[in-house]
Amino acid sequence: MDMDLIIQLVAGVVGGNAAGAVLKNQSLGTLGNSVAGLLGGGLGGQLLGMLGGAGMGAAAAGGGTDIGAIIGSIASGGVGGGALMVIVSVLKGLLAKK
Repeated sequence: MDMDLIIQLVAGVVGGNAAGAVLKNQSLGTLGNSVAGLLGGGLGGQLLGMLGGAGMGAAAAGGGTDIGAIIGSIASGGVGGGALMVIVSVLKGLLAKK
């Protein structure tokens, strides 16, 4: 497994739980926030890579450690995790109203 992906997944879990803590009425619970964050972190990081952040993993792939790539992975994973948690929560709320 790629180190960038692992960082993105962990950051996604943290981002999902942080979003749940800040937006208490949107929280899915610790497990739900973690699962949504994990998925969002992975997806967010991969989307960022496809949209122009493709150079982020280049230093790691070449054997070097680039602090910019690590920070980018943390940021994209955390934001992706938080965003997906909120999206899932909103969809859950809309479906519950029906």
